[in-house]
Amino acid sequence: MPMIAVETQFGRLGVEETDGAITRLVWNGRDDSPKTSLLQEAAAQLRAYDQGELEQFDLPYHVAGSEFQRQVCDLMFAIPLGETRTYGDIAKELGQPPQPVGQACGANPIPVIIPCHRVLAASGLGGFSGDGGIETKVALLRHERAAGLLI
Repeated sequence: MPMIAVETQFGRLGVEETDGAITRLVWNGRDDSPKTSLLQEAAAQLRAYDQGELEQFDLPYHVAGSEFQRQVCDLMFAIPLGETRTYGDIAKELGQPPQPVGQACGANPIPVIIPCHRVLAASGLGGFSGDGGIETKVALLRHERAAGLLI
């Protein structure tokens, strides 16, 4: 799969495309050729986000996995910059218990673009599957000025 890498304050983020949709974001990503127009747009949006100039990613994405996984990712994608939700909030929307929501968040293949860092546990930060774990989650939330509780 083609991938493009972008240097950000959160690390080197690699974005992967499959069949015209973003399918994965990884830390320490590689830079492949050729660059598709979608990957170039994803890189431009990540740079703008990193510089505080982008509030909402506008990229086609595809999440492999169950319908539940896709529903959780779609709800996370809709959380506005500067806001957070809890696993319980998302669970209520889907009529499911919070634990599988937490597992679906942890399995998000496109962190940052699908902002799983904006989903918190009822009594704390919860986890973060990206490179750097909780420290990266806190850095992303601070960058978005979403976490008055953290500052």
